[in-house]
Amino acid sequence: MIRVLVADDDAMIRAGVCAVLTTAPDIEVVAEAADGHGAVALTRRHRPAVAVLDIRMPGTDGIEAAGEIRATVPGTGVVMLTTFGEDDYILQALGRGAAGFLIKSGDPGELIAGVRAVAEGAAYLPPRIAARVVAHLAATGTGALAARRAAARDRVRSLTARERDVLAFLGGGLSNGQIARRLQVVEGTVKAHVSSILARLGVENRAAAAVVAHEAGIVPPAGPEPL
Repeated sequence: MIRVLVADDDAMIRAGVCAVLTTAPDIEVVAEAADGHGAVALTRRHRPAVAVLDIRMPGTDGIEAAGEIRATVPGTGVVMLTTFGEDDYILQALGRGAAGFLIKSGDPGELIAGVRAVAEGAAYLPPRIAARVVAHLAATGTGALAARRAAARDRVRSLTARERDVLAFLGGGLSNGQIARRLQVVEGTVKAHVSSILARLGVENRAAAAVVAHEAGIVPPAGPEPL
Protein backbone atom coordinates (compact mmCIF):
# COMPACT_ATOMS: atom_id res chain seq x y z
CA MET A 1 0.00 0.00 0.00
CA ILE A 2 1.34 3.44 -0.99
CA ARG A 3 0.88 5.84 1.92
CA VAL A 4 0.31 9.44 0.80
CA LEU A 5 0.09 12.88 2.41
CA VAL A 6 -1.82 15.64 0.60
CA ALA A 7 -1.24 19.35 1.26
CA ASP A 8 -3.22 22.20 -0.33
CA ASP A 9 -4.63 25.35 1.24
CA ASP A 10 -7.78 25.08 -0.91
CA ALA A 11 -10.02 22.63 0.97
CA MET A 12 -12.04 21.73 -2.14
CA ILE A 13 -8.96 20.94 -4.22
CA ARG A 14 -7.47 18.98 -1.31
CA ALA A 15 -10.67 16.97 -1.00
CA GLY A 16 -10.71 16.34 -4.74
CA VAL A 17 -7.11 15.12 -4.78
CA CYS A 18 -7.81 12.79 -1.87
CA ALA A 19 -10.98 11.50 -3.54
CA VAL A 20 -9.08 10.67 -6.74
CA LEU A 21 -6.26 8.95 -4.89
CA THR A 22 -8.58 6.80 -2.79
CA THR A 23 -10.10 5.30 -5.96
CA ALA A 24 -6.81 3.45 -6.44
CA PRO A 25 -6.75 0.17 -4.47
CA ASP A 26 -3.03 0.47 -3.76
CA ILE A 27 -3.06 4.06 -2.41
CA GLU A 28 -4.00 5.24 1.07
CA VAL A 29 -4.19 8.91 2.10
CA VAL A 30 -2.82 8.95 5.66
CA ALA A 31 -2.76 12.70 6.33
CA GLU A 32 -3.94 16.08 5.01
CA ALA A 33 -2.46 19.55 5.57
CA ALA A 34 -3.53 23.07 4.68
CA ASP A 35 -0.03 24.56 4.48
CA GLY A 36 3.62 23.64 4.12
CA HIS A 37 4.38 23.77 7.84
CA GLY A 38 1.66 21.23 8.54
CA ALA A 39 2.83 19.10 5.63
CA VAL A 40 6.35 18.87 7.04
CA ALA A 41 5.12 18.07 10.56
CA LEU A 42 2.69 15.40 9.36
CA THR A 43 5.27 13.87 7.04
CA ARG A 44 7.66 13.49 9.95
CA ARG A 45 4.88 11.88 11.98
CA HIS A 46 3.41 9.52 9.37
CA ARG A 47 6.42 8.86 7.10
CA PRO A 48 4.36 8.49 3.90
CA ALA A 49 5.89 7.13 0.73
CA VAL A 50 4.77 10.23 -1.18
CA ALA A 51 3.87 13.80 -0.22
CA VAL A 52 1.64 15.61 -2.73
CA LEU A 53 2.16 19.36 -2.24
CA ASP A 54 0.57 22.42 -3.77
CA ILE A 55 3.36 24.72 -4.91
CA ARG A 56 1.81 27.92 -3.55
CA MET A 57 0.49 27.88 0.02
CA PRO A 58 0.44 30.53 2.75
CA GLY A 59 3.30 30.69 5.24
CA THR A 60 5.60 27.80 4.39
CA ASP A 61 4.90 27.13 0.71
CA GLY A 62 5.20 23.84 -1.11
CA ILE A 63 8.70 24.57 -2.38
CA GLU A 64 10.11 25.20 1.08
CA ALA A 65 8.18 22.23 2.45
CA ALA A 66 9.60 20.00 -0.29
CA GLY A 67 13.14 20.97 0.70
CA GLU A 68 12.48 20.28 4.39
CA ILE A 69 10.82 16.96 3.67
CA ARG A 70 13.64 15.78 1.42
CA ALA A 71 16.22 16.84 4.02
CA THR A 72 14.53 15.33 7.07
CA VAL A 73 12.46 12.45 5.66
CA PRO A 74 14.45 11.34 2.59
CA GLY A 75 12.33 8.21 2.22
CA THR A 76 9.36 10.36 1.20
CA GLY A 77 9.14 11.35 -2.45
CA VAL A 78 7.57 14.69 -3.34
CA VAL A 79 5.02 15.38 -6.05
CA MET A 80 4.17 19.04 -6.73
CA LEU A 81 0.75 20.28 -7.86
CA THR A 82 1.10 23.19 -10.26
CA THR A 83 -0.95 25.36 -12.58
CA PHE A 84 -0.08 27.01 -15.87
CA GLY A 85 2.09 30.07 -15.37
CA GLU A 86 4.06 28.70 -12.42
CA ASP A 87 7.17 27.72 -14.37
CA ASP A 88 9.53 29.64 -12.07
CA TYR A 89 8.12 27.68 -9.14
CA ILE A 90 8.63 24.40 -10.98
CA LEU A 91 12.31 25.19 -11.45
CA GLN A 92 12.65 26.08 -7.76
CA ALA A 93 10.90 22.85 -6.76
CA LEU A 94 13.29 20.85 -8.95
CA GLY A 95 16.14 22.41 -7.02
CA ARG A 96 14.53 21.37 -3.73
CA GLY A 97 14.34 17.73 -4.75
CA ALA A 98 10.79 17.33 -6.05
CA ALA A 99 10.50 14.18 -8.16
CA GLY A 100 7.10 14.64 -9.75
CA PHE A 101 4.96 17.43 -11.17
CA LEU A 102 1.25 17.41 -11.97
CA ILE A 103 -1.06 20.03 -13.43
CA LYS A 104 -4.13 20.59 -11.26
CA SER A 105 -6.41 20.67 -14.28
CA GLY A 106 -4.94 17.47 -15.70
CA ASP A 107 -6.39 14.00 -16.07
CA PRO A 108 -7.12 12.38 -12.66
CA GLY A 109 -5.38 9.27 -13.96
CA GLU A 110 -2.14 11.25 -14.16
CA LEU A 111 -2.37 11.97 -10.43
CA ILE A 112 -2.50 8.29 -9.62
CA ALA A 113 0.22 7.48 -12.15
CA GLY A 114 2.46 10.22 -10.76
CA VAL A 115 2.09 9.03 -7.17
CA ARG A 116 2.81 5.44 -8.17
CA ALA A 117 5.86 6.45 -10.22
CA VAL A 118 7.42 8.53 -7.44
CA ALA A 119 6.66 5.81 -4.88
CA GLU A 120 8.65 3.42 -7.08
CA GLY A 121 11.59 5.83 -7.23
CA ALA A 122 10.91 7.28 -10.66
CA ALA A 123 10.72 10.91 -11.76
CA TYR A 124 7.28 11.88 -13.04
CA LEU A 125 7.69 14.75 -15.48
CA PRO A 126 4.91 14.67 -18.10
CA PRO A 127 6.12 15.81 -21.54
CA ARG A 128 3.99 18.97 -21.51
CA ILE A 129 5.53 20.06 -18.19
CA ALA A 130 9.03 19.18 -19.40
CA ALA A 131 8.42 21.21 -22.56
CA ARG A 132 7.28 24.18 -20.46
CA VAL A 133 10.39 23.98 -18.29
CA VAL A 134 12.69 23.86 -21.32
CA ALA A 135 10.89 26.77 -22.99
CA HIS A 136 10.86 28.78 -19.77
CA LEU A 137 14.61 28.30 -19.31
CA ALA A 138 15.13 29.60 -22.82
CA ALA A 139 12.89 32.63 -22.24
CA THR A 140 14.35 33.84 -18.94
CA GLY A 141 17.91 34.73 -19.84
CA THR A 142 19.29 31.24 -19.32
CA GLY A 143 20.02 30.64 -22.98
CA ALA A 144 18.12 30.41 -26.24
CA LEU A 145 16.22 27.20 -26.83
CA ALA A 146 18.54 26.06 -29.62
CA ALA A 147 21.58 26.81 -27.48
CA ARG A 148 20.18 24.91 -24.49
CA ARG A 149 19.37 21.92 -26.66
CA ALA A 150 22.87 21.95 -28.12
CA ALA A 151 24.37 22.21 -24.63
CA ALA A 152 22.23 19.31 -23.43
CA ARG A 153 23.34 17.16 -26.36
CA ASP A 154 26.96 17.98 -25.49
CA ARG A 155 26.38 16.94 -21.87
CA VAL A 156 24.75 13.70 -22.97
CA ARG A 157 27.79 12.87 -25.13
CA SER A 158 29.77 12.41 -21.90
CA LEU A 159 27.62 9.38 -21.09
CA THR A 160 28.24 5.83 -22.22
CA ALA A 161 25.82 4.27 -24.70
CA ARG A 162 24.11 2.32 -21.93
CA GLU A 163 23.86 5.43 -19.75
CA ARG A 164 22.19 7.26 -22.64
CA ASP A 165 19.66 4.43 -22.86
CA VAL A 166 18.97 4.74 -19.13
CA LEU A 167 18.68 8.53 -19.38
CA ALA A 168 16.10 8.15 -22.16
CA PHE A 169 13.99 5.96 -19.85
CA LEU A 170 14.44 8.47 -17.02
CA GLY A 171 13.05 11.10 -19.37
CA GLY A 172 10.07 8.82 -19.91
CA GLY A 173 9.43 8.58 -16.17
CA LEU A 174 10.36 4.93 -15.67
CA SER A 175 11.49 3.54 -12.31
CA ASN A 176 14.70 1.55 -11.83
CA GLY A 177 12.73 -1.69 -11.87
CA GLN A 178 10.96 -0.80 -15.11
CA ILE A 179 14.24 0.22 -16.74
CA ALA A 180 15.86 -3.02 -15.61
CA ARG A 181 13.09 -5.02 -17.26
CA ARG A 182 13.40 -3.02 -20.48
CA LEU A 183 17.17 -3.50 -20.61
CA GLN A 184 17.06 -7.05 -19.20
CA VAL A 185 19.55 -6.32 -16.43
CA VAL A 186 19.36 -6.43 -12.64
CA GLU A 187 17.96 -3.41 -10.83
CA GLY A 188 21.24 -2.79 -9.01
CA THR A 189 22.96 -2.22 -12.35
CA VAL A 190 20.39 0.42 -13.29
CA LYS A 191 20.82 2.12 -9.91
CA ALA A 192 24.57 2.34 -10.52
CA HIS A 193 23.98 3.80 -14.00
CA VAL A 194 21.58 6.40 -12.58
CA SER A 195 24.13 7.49 -9.97
CA SER A 196 26.77 7.85 -12.70
CA ILE A 197 24.36 9.79 -14.94
CA LEU A 198 23.52 12.29 -12.20
CA ALA A 199 27.22 12.82 -11.48
CA ARG A 200 28.23 13.19 -15.14
CA LEU A 201 25.38 15.59 -15.92
CA GLY A 202 25.96 17.58 -12.73
CA VAL A 203 22.32 17.33 -11.59
CA GLU A 204 20.97 16.43 -8.17
CA ASN A 205 18.00 14.23 -8.92
CA ARG A 206 16.13 12.18 -11.50
CA ALA A 207 13.65 14.93 -12.34
CA ALA A 208 16.47 17.31 -13.26
CA ALA A 209 18.06 14.55 -15.36
CA ALA A 210 14.71 14.09 -17.10
CA VAL A 211 14.76 17.77 -18.06
CA VAL A 212 18.19 17.29 -19.66
CA ALA A 213 16.85 14.26 -21.53
CA HIS A 214 14.00 16.35 -22.95
CA GLU A 215 16.35 19.22 -23.82
CA ALA A 216 18.60 16.79 -25.67
CA GLY A 217 15.64 15.33 -27.55
CA ILE A 218 16.08 11.84 -26.14
CA VAL A 219 12.90 9.79 -26.50
CA PRO A 220 12.37 6.42 -24.78
CA PRO A 221 12.16 3.51 -27.22
CA ALA A 222 8.57 2.64 -28.01
CA GLY A 223 7.00 -0.67 -27.15
CA PRO A 224 5.26 -2.45 -24.27
CA GLU A 225 7.07 -3.13 -21.03
CA PRO A 226 8.29 -6.74 -20.76
CA LEU A 227 6.41 -8.92 -18.31
